[in-house]
Amino acid sequence: MKRCKQDISKLGERTKAVHAGEVPDPVTGASAPNLVMSTTFVADADTTFSVEGMGQDDPFVYTRWGNPTIRQLEEKLAVLEDAETAVAFASGMSAATTLMLHTLKAGDRAVMSDVTYAAVAEAANELFPGLGIDIIKVDTSDPDALAAAVTGGVKLVYIETPCNPLLRLTDIEAAAEIAHKAGARLAVDSTFATPVATKPLLLGADFVIHSLTKYIGGHGDALGGVLLGRAGDLVPLRKKTSIRLGGTISPFNAWLIMRGLATLPLRMKAHEENALKIARYLETNPRITQVIYPGLPSHPQHDLARRQMKNFSGMISFQTERGRETVRRLAEKLRIIHYAVSLGHHRSLIFYLDTEELLATSFKLTTGKQLDSLRAFAGDGIFRLSVGLEDADDLIADIEQALNEGG
Repeated sequence: MKRCKQDISKLGERTKAVHAGEVPDPVTGASAPNLVMSTTFVADADTTFSVEGMGQDDPFVYTRWGNPTIRQLEEKLAVLEDAETAVAFASGMSAATTLMLHTLKAGDRAVMSDVTYAAVAEAANELFPGLGIDIIKVDTSDPDALAAAVTGGVKLVYIETPCNPLLRLTDIEAAAEIAHKAGARLAVDSTFATPVATKPLLLGADFVIHSLTKYIGGHGDALGGVLLGRAGDLVPLRKKTSIRLGGTISPFNAWLIMRGLATLPLRMKAHEENALKIARYLETNPRITQVIYPGLPSHPQHDLARRQMKNFSGMISFQTERGRETVRRLAEKLRIIHYAVSLGHHRSLIFYLDTEELLATSFKLTTGKQLDSLRAFAGDGIFRLSVGLEDADDLIADIEQALNEGG
């Protein structure tokens, strides 16, 4: 029997994560979503050869234009983020750069967080200025500094909260008010938070970006990204920019990420519980000099975290007295936690980020105030710990034995 999609917008988050965007297959009755790997689809005689003639609800023609599996993922993500629509991409970076290339042209100005995902920061340093786009970097956690930077003529404000790797927060409601007052639009990279913690669109943002590779996919086996917002913004973005740049997510990756999404609320609850227990342990360890976690009262923006985040996520940053020396110990001695980049996976990952290296390669901050803010969170370097789903006591024991001087 054929089943129609139902409106589940009023149902609980766990129900949405499982059922949004999905119905049993009308031909076979399959309960799980199909994986449609075909790159092309049988078309009607009147089908246009150019994307210019493509309508939003037209039948599928070519997977770069649209695909049933990718469409299901987009629909599920839109429901979870309370967005009108979503456009999926091959990576989070593809989502971010497509947004900027669609909304900005030569002569335009954008304001960006001075600390953000390294590849975005590097694109702001090199790619966009080379196209005649002026990128103004500012500490967006400081509303006064943000307001001073967002003046008439700024088209886009781009923030990341919590930001990678500092776990510094930006007040989304305040940023939206500042951006809109100046006639700009606000984009929020909410990868660290996920829709379980924060829904930026409900706080006034115009666009939300996620690297699906991280928490939303959750298993470290599929690259992907997504841009969410109003249909009036994203329908032309899909047709005019996304399809033409070609950063299309593989249907297989979309299927893997959709499978991971079903357990996102449950996983984020476990990530937060583990991270809070480990962060409290790290605060008591004499070898650790500073711990940054939004769920700790010691976080300098803990009040904002409580107001803006329903889940404090699984990311912790911390410092040790001899950071570089400790790197080798952890890389060689950790038995459960992997010394590796990336984050948001079911297994725990840790990596060291040297402040001077970040300043030279990614952030390239110039003002003393920006440098002071960076060092307040990062010192000379920080360990970024992505707490996984293992038993928290086992992770604590692993850290303890690796840090032990006699170990």
